Amino acid sequence: MSAKGCLAANEWICGEYVRTRSQELTDATVQHVWITAVSVAIGLLVAFPLALLARRWRAAAGPVLGLTTVLYTVPSLAMFALLMPVFGVSAAVVVTGLVLYSLTILVRNILAGLESVPADAREAARGMGYGQGRLLFEVELPLALPALMAGVRIVTVSTISLTTVGAIVGFGGLGNLIYDGMDSFFKAQVLTASAICVALAIVADVLLLGVQKLLTPWNRARARDAGGRTGRRNGTRRVTRAAKAG
Repeated sequence: MSAKGCLAANEWICGEYVRTRSQELTDATVQHVWITAVSVAIGLLVAFPLALLARRWRAAAGPVLGLTTVLYTVPSLAMFALLMPVFGVSAAVVVTGLVLYSLTILVRNILAGLESVPADAREAARGMGYGQGRLLFEVELPLALPALMAGVRIVTVSTISLTTVGAIVGFGGLGNLIYDGMDSFFKAQVLTASAICVALAIVADVLLLGVQKLLTPWNRARARDAGGRTGRRNGTRRVTRAAKAG
């Protein structure tokens, strides 16, 4: 069957669809990436002070974590429906909903990261004259980065997936193509848009992992040291066993 015939035959895999609809696919992908990036960025800006509030005042931790958890349980269709009277039919509905969904993961991971900072590191910084702000940004946040970045990676991947639901208000990025393709049972459109969505999630996760490694070089050094010690121990054991056998 020719490449052109795959459109007429409504095949799942169709190169002619990708070639003839490349601009449509590009526009949908750009919108998808834009909505995801804005949602995750705003989510971080909102989650960070909430996590600091929960850590500073323990009485606020329960309500903050409880509220973000409740927001996460609201079905996406219901969430967008509740937001539409406030923002109208716009991208703001999708972005706001995605921000609210991101809070439960981001707040918990930021809080867990900050609480995992060793007490002796804080004491050493205070002994060197660090104030609260400097202690937070120069000592605690760098040490909390692994947990924070783990949360960002999870939120980014889930946001890429949830953005597709925004198609109900016309701002779903690749979700618009998926929903339109499902309505008309256009197989190539559904599969291609879905595949791009999956590829975006994988690429974003790999890129964020790379950023995490760049921002935490001490973890790489620690891993190399641990590997070296393990190698030396294994080598010593082998030599010892060989000596006993001899």
